[in-house]
Amino acid sequence: MNGRQTAQTDRASHPTRFDENMKLAELVASDYRLLSILSRLGIQLGFGETSVGNMCRRHNLSADLFLLICRIYSSDGDYTPETDHLATTDLEDITSYLYRSHLYYSETVIPRLGEKIELMMNSCGAIHRKILKTFYSDYCSEVANHFEYEEKTVFPYIRNLISGHRDESHGYDIAKFRDNHSDIDAKLDDLKSIIIKYLPEDCCPAEIRNEVLFEIFRFEEDLSKHTDIENHVLIPLVKKLETDGRNDI
Repeated sequence: MNGRQTAQTDRASHPTRFDENMKLAELVASDYRLLSILSRLGIQLGFGETSVGNMCRRHNLSADLFLLICRIYSSDGDYTPETDHLATTDLEDITSYLYRSHLYYSETVIPRLGEKIELMMNSCGAIHRKILKTFYSDYCSEVANHFEYEEKTVFPYIRNLISGHRDESHGYDIAKFRDNHSDIDAKLDDLKSIIIKYLPEDCCPAEIRNEVLFEIFRFEEDLSKHTDIENHVLIPLVKKLETDGRNDI
């Protein structure tokens, strides 16, 4: 491994070293998973030697928040995000990012996975084809309901809090979201088990089965990071805003 590869591996292993003076190209080269973050934030490739800080200012985005998201995505689950330095106004960018993630999952990831599963099902017998079709259809419905709840209940509630309008009469707070937050990536684990353990060996070619599994693993990992942002960034900031609002009454 040459010096450059060692530096990139070291950087990816230690996402806390990300900073706004880094070149954006260097940050992306350290971890390919960050590419999907850029697209969700509307940042296009071809940014030359631009630094993270300059790109964030160009897009009117908090560099602290952008780097926090990058650190979460580049961690191996051992990174605990600190939100004390984030401002209430960052909540607007967080909800916007989460909404764009919903679009990315709904319009790109899920249809792409569905096409691969359809290809796999075509090689299976009627019984296993029905099992896969029913399971994946149910999963897509669960994901759609999850996103709809956030977009029609949680995000509007947060926007009202930011604007200073808290409707106490409905008795809703972010704790209800936290307590009823469905784990939509858990069912993907069940789908993996079906494909790995229970589909007959001659059900479909190994190449197709592996492609489906690779797609599921990537989706599962991304959803896990998405959930981390909701649980460790969004919810603590909203709770703080709720507390500050009550103290002002």
